[in-house]
Amino acid sequence: MESIIFILFLSLALSAIINIFFKKFSVSHIIGYIITGVIIANIFNLNQKDDLHSLELIAEFGIVFLMFTIGLEMSFDKLKKMKELLLFNGSMQVGLSTISIFLISKFVFSIDTVSSIILSLAFSLSSTAIVLTYLKQSKDIYTPYGEKSTAILIFQDLAVIPILLLISFLSNNELDLQEVLLKTVISAAIIIAFMFTIGKKITEWMLKFSSNTKLEELFLASVLSIVIGASIMAHELGFTYSLGAFIAGMIIAETNFHIKVESDISSYKDLLLGTFFFTVGTKIDLGFLISNIHYIVLIFAGVLLLKGLIIYFLIKRKSNKSDSVKSAIALSQIGEFSFAVFALASSNGILDENLSKFLILVTVISMIITPFIVNNIYKLASYFVVEFYESDKITPIDKKNHTIVCGYSILGRRVASQLAEMNKPFVIISDNLKHVINARKKGYMAYFGHLEKLPVMESLKVDEAKNIILTLSDVNTKRLICESLLKFKNDANIVMNVDSIDEVAVFKDLKINGFVHAHKEIANLLVQKSLKV
Repeated sequence: MESIIFILFLSLALSAIINIFFKKFSVSHIIGYIITGVIIANIFNLNQKDDLHSLELIAEFGIVFLMFTIGLEMSFDKLKKMKELLLFNGSMQVGLSTISIFLISKFVFSIDTVSSIILSLAFSLSSTAIVLTYLKQSKDIYTPYGEKSTAILIFQDLAVIPILLLISFLSNNELDLQEVLLKTVISAAIIIAFMFTIGKKITEWMLKFSSNTKLEELFLASVLSIVIGASIMAHELGFTYSLGAFIAGMIIAETNFHIKVESDISSYKDLLLGTFFFTVGTKIDLGFLISNIHYIVLIFAGVLLLKGLIIYFLIKRKSNKSDSVKSAIALSQIGEFSFAVFALASSNGILDENLSKFLILVTVISMIITPFIVNNIYKLASYFVVEFYESDKITPIDKKNHTIVCGYSILGRRVASQLAEMNKPFVIISDNLKHVINARKKGYMAYFGHLEKLPVMESLKVDEAKNIILTLSDVNTKRLICESLLKFKNDANIVMNVDSIDEVAVFKDLKINGFVHAHKEIANLLVQKSLKV
């Protein structure tokens, strides 16, 4: 027990130090957790200990909670809209990738048929943990390429179930394929029927009851019970833990509690995901890696290129080049579920131990490199296509005497709507990607970026704008933008909303042409309306 506590302490301390260092160089914290796992595994020889299985089980719940948060965003209406993306794109991506990799494995590398089937299925999967974490943090999940990538990732996670069943079938000659398929269909029907009938009523009752008690810990306990209970039920019926969590998230998405639930579990999800990537690091055999690094990198690069091309042409069928390129870059790597596939195949004796070790290292290298890829996805995509959504990279507009609307929340939407009705030329700038996409759908000129940055002010022609309307609520952000605007153009016509007299005082040293006091204007309107009655 003491040694386990010491290992836990050293792991936490080391990961904190490494990630603080990486933070200064904008390196993903995922790399820090993987490196921590490598160091700790080699110091304490964890690869030879049975205790690692317990750690892997805990780590698996990082994926469970990630899938739960995805389920929270996937309401039934949204899934109906995504059904083509989910079913067609997902099945085609997995199918084409599997067939292509199998043919290369079988006929180019002369690997036996069963091993080729296993590695091709595993390599067809992408990293849900890394890609979806990035998409959610960057808000790219709301972009067209983010929606397409998410749909394919969800299908891949569902595809894990038949893949694991197939491995079980291949490892046991006594199993009948029809019997396996029948059992799977029956189990799927049971879990779906239960979760969306009795399970839904239990979930709604638990959340409502715990919320009415006004005890935060009771509400959190209810959420954890729902997630873990649904996960265990799915696992007992032969599916993955994450499938149960995904369905639980979908059920809660239909309630009024989904926003609170997502915020309450975010820290737990991140901690468990950190544990998952730590266990990834413990799988690295440094000696084997060093002696085979050139082959590992070569295979990884080949898979990256092959999957990227398949995904690109698949998305390009009904999308523009920009979305296709970014989707291909985001999903071309090898995912974490490959570990489960290789581990099961190896333990059942249908995959050679050295081949399994090699394939695991290819997957690990993929997961180490992937954060660098997804964090620079716009920069990489810009080599192939001009990017619209890349933050602060705006093509100079051709306008004069126009209005610049900063922010597109409720107030920004009202301002834009009135300017459009008056046929006044205007552009919208926002650092919220979802808002930019919504504005574009309305037919407005909207850009993703930060108005306080010089390239953005130059691109939006601030020096030739008639006025700038700030609709933001954060005082510090408004102050920063005003200082930058006035430095760029000292007579810029800036108009903004304020909530109090104290807020006006924050800008007293700046040359702001107009303040609109929200509460004062509302009070005037209320009085005017009341006097007309």
